[in-house]
Amino acid sequence: MATIQCDIVSAEKAIYSGEVAMVVASGVAGELGIAPRHAPLITQLKPGEVRVLFEDGTEQDFYVSGGILEVQPHLVSVLADTAVRADDIDEAAAIQAKEEAERLLKDTDKRQDLARVQADLAKAVAQIQAITRLKKQLKR
Repeated sequence: MATIQCDIVSAEKAIYSGEVAMVVASGVAGELGIAPRHAPLITQLKPGEVRVLFEDGTEQDFYVSGGILEVQPHLVSVLADTAVRADDIDEAAAIQAKEEAERLLKDTDKRQDLARVQADLAKAVAQIQAITRLKKQLKR
């Protein structure tokens, strides 16, 4: 089976680099599945999961806060402001951030930066989804 090099980097450091069978990510226009020899493309990523699938059928999940996905025939680059392995996410902090964002959206008495609060909510929900998916994988 063919593989493709995948590099996932955040503003602070490289998070992952290695050969993979496929990369799955959420672009602004929809879900993307990148396999070896994929046509070149550049797209913006939504906050959410990036899944890396290996030849042996296993996979590893990452959370990105958004960013850019660049595909070359033998290389997938994920460039994100924030990128972490799903198992490194603080679940309690993500749940607390989600609840706080939901509370701020409901609070009509205070003027809030609606776009910022919605973005915070989307990030928290994406982190929780990444954690949930990881827990399901661990139960298998």
